[in-house]
Amino acid sequence: MKILIKNANIVTPYEIKRSSSLVIEDGKIINICKGLCEDGSFDEIIDAEGNYLSPGFIDIHNHGNFGHDFMEATFEAFDIMADFHIKNGVTSFLATTITQKDSAIRRALISVGEYIESGSKDSKIKAQMLGIYLEGPYFAVEKKGAQPEEYIKTPDIGELKEFIDLSKNNIKIVALAPEIDGAKEAVRFLREKGITISAAHTVATYEEAKLGMDMGITLITHLYNGMRDFSHREPGIIGAALTDERVACELICDGIHLHVGAMELAVRMKGKDGIVLVSDAMMATGLEDGKYELGGQDVYVRDGAARLEDGTLAGSTLTLDRAVYNMVHLVGVSLEDAVRMASLNPARVIGVERTKGSIEIGKDADLIVFDRDINILMAIVKGKVRNCR
Repeated sequence: MKILIKNANIVTPYEIKRSSSLVIEDGKIINICKGLCEDGSFDEIIDAEGNYLSPGFIDIHNHGNFGHDFMEATFEAFDIMADFHIKNGVTSFLATTITQKDSAIRRALISVGEYIESGSKDSKIKAQMLGIYLEGPYFAVEKKGAQPEEYIKTPDIGELKEFIDLSKNNIKIVALAPEIDGAKEAVRFLREKGITISAAHTVATYEEAKLGMDMGITLITHLYNGMRDFSHREPGIIGAALTDERVACELICDGIHLHVGAMELAVRMKGKDGIVLVSDAMMATGLEDGKYELGGQDVYVRDGAARLEDGTLAGSTLTLDRAVYNMVHLVGVSLEDAVRMASLNPARVIGVERTKGSIEIGKDADLIVFDRDINILMAIVKGKVRNCR
């Protein structure tokens, strides 16, 4: 199958190629041209009508959407969430767990592993589940956020080995607090397994955070949220994260979790390569305000903000297309840099940048077409086209 996409403003990691075209063959990008590519006959020609063509977004941190949560551990729920993702420009994602009782985490890991291995039975073109983001249960109680306190514990290597096996080796990220007992051993073990380690829900001091980075932590879960506050006398993990180029920082760019000034500071300190846009979405995403659930706890969504009864933020109702829009229009980031933060940067975090995350010849044709307001018009997953209008 050979497809030509013409009349597009192509967003690469380095520039926007105006009035250009792109050729897909057998699910891969094989050519990019200024003007019209003349590669012979095509099975399909798509006119982008002057809209933007970019890599599909990769949401590495999201708990659910459209009334479902990954802890449900059913293929039906996974399909519904993957279908919602594609409509919002996400062509790949990780299934994110939450701190829960052991049996619930194990059930989710088994189900996600089987889903990835066997593939969806639904023939509809949807976002690809690439793996698992294990958020918890290894956190500091003081910064638990919406993680249920009764299930928080210290890391155990034997348990981590079991989790990896149950997932069929599909765990891509493990989030933990680097200062708690057993964290150093866990970081060492996970690094040996090639799993990305993220610092999260932590009261780590600056020195404790830097030690964790020395040992192999390369990601910060939802920067500023769920961690020790910054102080000029104790910069804490925020100070360490902003000044250490070895770590990338997740941002929830919804205008609720973070002040615009805090986002601007992060972008200035980390640069275009050091920010990873995430949704941290929960099951209310895509639905109306009301009462929902996260980690077995009641969550109340009002004006799009998801909170526990005590007011604690409990995930978000953000979608990654809106996160990109907000980075451009609230923070003032260029479109190509905002797209990079939602595509190439997360691809690098989970080690799939050789095949995904940017428009380059030889990579998977995971693409989206959107207008100037980042409204998703079309999605392409490995060369298969879906109209999203």
